[in-house]
Amino acid sequence: MILAIDAGNSRVKWGWHDGERWTALATVSLIEFAAANHDINPFAATHEDPAHIIISNVAGEDAHQLIVNWTSIFEAEPHWLHGEAERCGVRNAYEQPGQLGPDRWAALVAARAIRAEGASLVVNCGTATTIDMLSAAGVFEGGLILPGVDLMRFVLHEHTGRLPLQEGAYRDSPRNTIDAIESGCWNAQAGAVERAARRLGPGGLCLVSGGAGRSLMERIEGVDCRYVDNLVLEGLARIANTTLASRAGGAVR
Repeated sequence: MILAIDAGNSRVKWGWHDGERWTALATVSLIEFAAANHDINPFAATHEDPAHIIISNVAGEDAHQLIVNWTSIFEAEPHWLHGEAERCGVRNAYEQPGQLGPDRWAALVAARAIRAEGASLVVNCGTATTIDMLSAAGVFEGGLILPGVDLMRFVLHEHTGRLPLQEGAYRDSPRNTIDAIESGCWNAQAGAVERAARRLGPGGLCLVSGGAGRSLMERIEGVDCRYVDNLVLEGLARIANTTLASRAGGAVR
């Protein structure tokens, strides 16, 4: 059994994977995760010791320490994922591969497993939106990071004198300030995806994940899109499975 943990900027997700499928999945806000009762280990609620623990953490040192504390009851030594030069058929063309976020790296590995032939645009929509280009040959060619929609709204409110912090409606031609903010934020997200898709070239598939992913897909035009639940967790599970298979001397899946 594999325990995969994805600690993001706003939420912590984890799942138990038996090598074929997820047997349990859970998600909580980062605030809830930090405030959890220390007598109740969230990772130990439904399963016994995992054979492998793999973690993507972009939530900072406090989350790191909480995860260390709660995984210490298990015998397996946690694998804290970092960007690598190559893994599971993906080659990393980042100038310094180790600086690529572990969540983006895991999502790229998952994308390659989903689409082994053909180019992919890997989009993860959370607190930040990441848009990464994966060639048909499995090369990560680079990507974009921009504020997510909620963060865009908040920054506009915080750094202007009068703009409200309120969710509006998406309109083609907004005629009030709240809708203008809402539509502008979504158009910025969709436009970034569409421009990246043009750079990737024809025939590419856009794989979208994250809490705002389905809403973003409704705004993207002219790009073949598919929503994938828990893309980061899927990548973590694939990396863990190949690690376990390698240790056992079996075929890498």
